[in-house]
Amino acid sequence: MGIRLTAAILAGKAAYCVSRLGGGKGSSLPGVVALRIYPGILRVLAGQVENGAIVVTGTNGKTTTNNMLARVLESYGNRLVVNREGANLMNGVTAAFLKESSLRGCLNRHWALLEADEAAFPYIAEIVKPRVVIVTNFFRDQLDRYGELDKTVSLIRTTLTKLSSAKLVLNADDPLVAQLADTGLPRVFYGVGVPTGGKEAGGVTREARFCPYCGENLSYRYYHYSQLGAYRCAGCGFVRPRPDVEALGVEVVDGVTRCKLRVGKKVVSVTLPTQGFYNVYNALAVFGAGVQLGIAPGATAGSLTRYVPATGRLQEFIYKGRPVYLNLVKNPAGFNESLNLLCSTREPKDILIALNDNSADGRDVSWIWDVDFERLQERREILRFVCAGRRAAEMALRLKYAGVPVQRIAVSPGFAAGVRQVLEGNGSVVYLLATYTALWPVEKILRRYAKESNVADRLPSLSHSS
Repeated sequence: MGIRLTAAILAGKAAYCVSRLGGGKGSSLPGVVALRIYPGILRVLAGQVENGAIVVTGTNGKTTTNNMLARVLESYGNRLVVNREGANLMNGVTAAFLKESSLRGCLNRHWALLEADEAAFPYIAEIVKPRVVIVTNFFRDQLDRYGELDKTVSLIRTTLTKLSSAKLVLNADDPLVAQLADTGLPRVFYGVGVPTGGKEAGGVTREARFCPYCGENLSYRYYHYSQLGAYRCAGCGFVRPRPDVEALGVEVVDGVTRCKLRVGKKVVSVTLPTQGFYNVYNALAVFGAGVQLGIAPGATAGSLTRYVPATGRLQEFIYKGRPVYLNLVKNPAGFNESLNLLCSTREPKDILIALNDNSADGRDVSWIWDVDFERLQERREILRFVCAGRRAAEMALRLKYAGVPVQRIAVSPGFAAGVRQVLEGNGSVVYLLATYTALWPVEKILRRYAKESNVADRLPSLSHSS
């Protein structure tokens, strides 16, 4: 085993160097190489982590939640294994361990923080035996790969029942997630406690209209977005559980999100140097993990004021004095939230939508017809839509059918030309929305012209209070 382990580590690290030299991120290839040489390498490395693993799974928000939690734990001096770039299959998780391992296979780390793809979660969890599992939400995503949501939820539920020593952090506002409390594992619920979506949330796609227990229609007092909100089943009494961690108010001003959070009986003020309402859920999940780990809420709030978004998670750049935002879009629920952000102001803006259909994106791009693009037809402040990627033409067609005037739609399949075109527009802000395999090339091209920025660096006065 020793020789094979060393050979696998050497080969994996060499693959990482080669990938970086070629302009890649080295986030998965080292794992592919190492696992072929020694399939048991992940179990060997994971077993050396001092305190064990924390795993984040679900459809949206995994990377941001995982990286926010890493920020908190690192502020306490913890040394971590983290798959920061979102490579969340077995190869990517293995690569994260390889990066921190010595050539002899020694790993001196306090925690492993791992986001796990829903389909890969059973295999990853069986090996790393997580102490805490965070479940963010369940939305339709890559139907050609996952199938319907019932299958995904069942897969997660079955895996959790085998993790007898794990603690859960569950989204109370998502009925598909909240039902996992019946696995019997110790759990902390988190949610947003006051209506925020209002009428805007009423028309968007919902994934869970029926009670997961009896099949009756769920009724809602209010929605935040998609199926997230205050639900109740008149048939069997299934109801949104009272959150242990709850946001009491949310406001987004000048790219900064502020809210009050109740953690048990304690209330803290939280300032996140990023926008997007869904990031409040990611922060809530981190506070929930803090409860399970015994971290004081004030310390968590203080750490999050310096959070830096990962690639494509509302990552901010500056081009000729104008803000440029790069964001990952991969399913109707997430895309609708990006549209909410676009429509939250009336400032002139130019939009790039980069749509690919590679295996990591999902071959079936019919999901774009479930995105509420119709709301854009009257938004005259959106000066131009540039459609790029392998399915640029289909994206342009979708916008046309949504009622967007054709003179405001441009098709530029090549990423380089598309990025240049949208950057040279007349808007005061630019948004680049990209699917998985389009994200990295778009970011690479964007970096040629624009400088990355961080809200936290511009706001040294960010603080928390309790």
